[in-house]
Amino acid sequence: MPVFTAEDNGVTRLARQRGRIEMMRLAFEEARAADPAATLLLNDFDMSTAYECLIEGALEAGIRIDALGLQSHMHQGAWGEEKTLEVLDRFSRYGIPLHFTETTILSGDLMPGHIRDLNDWQVDHWPTTEEGEHRQAEDLERHYRTLYSHPSVESITYWGLPDRGMWLGAPGGLLRPDGSPKPAYHRLRQLVTEEWRTPETTVRTDDDGRLRLDAFLGEHELTVGGVSAVLDVDAPGEVTADVVVG
Repeated sequence: MPVFTAEDNGVTRLARQRGRIEMMRLAFEEARAADPAATLLLNDFDMSTAYECLIEGALEAGIRIDALGLQSHMHQGAWGEEKTLEVLDRFSRYGIPLHFTETTILSGDLMPGHIRDLNDWQVDHWPTTEEGEHRQAEDLERHYRTLYSHPSVESITYWGLPDRGMWLGAPGGLLRPDGSPKPAYHRLRQLVTEEWRTPETTVRTDDDGRLRLDAFLGEHELTVGGVSAVLDVDAPGEVTADVVVG
C-alpha cells in the first residue's frame, strides 16, 4: 500500500486514491461497525521500519488497533532467539498485544538466502527430510518458547497443519503428506497440553474459604463436593476472583 506491482488489484488502487492511512481508517471503521466485539488487527509480513511507520501513522490518526499481526514464514531458516526478541521488543513498544498470525518453519531443504520475494522460488518437488524434521522440531520449540516468554505476545497461529497444500509446496506442516505426525507435532503438543497446562490438583481452602493457586492463563474448572464452576484467568499477574460453587 499503495505500491504493489506484482498484479493489478483493487486494494492498491484504493490505497493510492485515499492514501494508506485513510484506507486503513475505512477498513477498521467498517469492520467495527459490522461487529463491535471483533478483535481487529493490522497485520503484515514486513518487519522493517516501513511497518513501524505505518503503525505510527495509524495511531497518530486515531485509528484503534486491537492487536498487531506479525507474520513469520521462515522458508529461509528459523529466526532464532536473537532476531525474534529484537522484533518483539521493537513492536511491543506501542503497548498493543502482538499476534504471530502466520508461522512456518520448514522440515526440508531451506530456500536460498538470495531470494528476496519468496514467491519467486518455484520448485517441482519440495520434500520433507529426516534431518529437516529434526531441525524443524528444535526450531519450533525454540521459537514457541521465545514467544511464550514475552508478555506482549497474546496469540500464535501456525500456518497450516499438513504439508499437502502448503504455500509454495513447502514442507512446512506439522504432518507429512500421508497425515503422519512429524517430531515437531509431538514437540508442540507436549508444550501446550503438558508443560504449559495447569495440572489437576487437590487443594484445601483457608479458614475464610479462599485458596491461592499458581496457574497458567485460560479456563480452570473448580470442583467442590461434586459441584463445579469455571474460572477464566485471561491476564497475567496476580488475579483475585470470587467463585461461588453450589
